Order: sequence, then structure tokens, then C-alpha cells
Amino acid sequence: MSALAIILARAGSKGLPGKNTASVGGRPCIAWTIEAAQRSEQIGRVYVSSDDPDACSIARTMDAESIERPAELASDLARVDDAARHAFETLGEPSERVVVLYANVPVRPEGLIDRALETLARTRCDSVQSYAPVGKHHPWWTARVDEKTGMVRPWEGSVLNHGVYRRQDLPEACVPDGGVIACTADALMLRLGIDDGPHAFFGRDRRGVMTGVGQVIDIDTRIDQIVADAVLRDGEGTNL
Repeated sequence: MSALAIILARAGSKGLPGKNTASVGGRPCIAWTIEAAQRSEQIGRVYVSSDDPDACSIARTMDAESIERPAELASDLARVDDAARHAFETLGEPSERVVVLYANVPVRPEGLIDRALETLARTRCDSVQSYAPVGKHHPWWTARVDEKTGMVRPWEGSVLNHGVYRRQDLPEACVPDGGVIACTADALMLRLGIDDGPHAFFGRDRRGVMTGVGQVIDIDTRIDQIVADAVLRDGEGTNL
């Protein structure tokens, strides 16, 4: 059975208002995600869940379908999994595999969505999420700086920087990059007996697929938008 894609695109944003429909690479930001979902070999239908009429209109012009998101699921306090569940329930739970995508991610590697779905099927896990290396923003180099005195102390432990001062000596660390989330319907709908919480919909068996540094661009600020715009106009885009 083909997977179903739900693209989340709420209208509000404190960091960058209107980011989901803002122009990036000469197109509305959400258009890049819709196109990426439609290019997937394993996705049958693409839906946009949004409280933004402009996002819904863009979806329809691209032969995707839209689902009106209730106001209570579109605030800055609303959880993405609640919005995804609403959309899936509205559709009558028509698939055993669900891909959740963010409309504010216009740059992701070609084939990333299918890699996640292949991993989901091959391992029979509950969910697959894309991860990127943290690079120089490593947790071992995280510190606390006192606002009044400027005194620096470790975020955790007693040794600043864990005693490591060369990036190449840091252990591998990865961070979710927002490129893709693929999960089973049972995981999304919280039918696995896991206590409810913002990460419960990932299930118990959680897997990851790796991307390279900068291969996924998640737009949360104006700087992110400028970088994504430059990448897409340069012709690299999803081929990074």
C-alpha cells in the first residue's frame, strides 16, 4: 500500500511570519515540499494540513489536497503530532504508513523521503526520522554564561568543553534536521501503549537516516530563508 504524505503548514510563526508561503528560490516555500512528496516513488497521495488559505490554495494548484486545520491546532503551542493525527483521522486513516513533512523545509536531498520509507518497511520499526551531524555546534561545547557576571561554566559535568578543543576529536553527535518523518499508522495514532507526550508518536523502535551538513534547510529565521533562496537559485536545491 502506498504511503500518505501530510504536509504541516500553519499560518503563524513568531520567528518569520508567513514563512510557509514566502518566496524561496522563486517559488512559495511550501511548493518545494509538495513537489518533493510528489516525486517520491512510495507516496500515493499528498495532503496539506493548514489554517492558511494561501497555503491551501497553493496545494490545490499543485494537485495536492488540503485539509482545514482547526484554530486550536494552529497556535504556537499546538503539537505537530496532534495536527498530523487530526489530518489522518479526517481522511479516515487510509494508509498504514504516514510521512509527515514540514512546509518550511524547501531544501532536502533527493530520495530522502523514499530512504526513510524503505527503512520503515525493511526494519519494521515504528518511525524513521532524518538526522544531520551537529558539526561545530556539538553538545560537548555547550556552556552556561551568567548574564550578570559573564562567568562561563559547563552545561553539564565539571570540565568546560569536556576537555576537547579540536572539532575532529569530538564524538559523533546527530540532531533531527526536519527533512522527513515516516511512521506507522499505529505509532502516529498512539496505539502502541506509550504514555502520551510530544515524542510518543515516534513509537518504541525509532530509526534514523542520515543527511549531510546543510543538505536540509529548515526555515525558522530570515537568515535561513536567505540561505535556502541562494541554494535553490544556484541550481543545487534537492540535489545536495
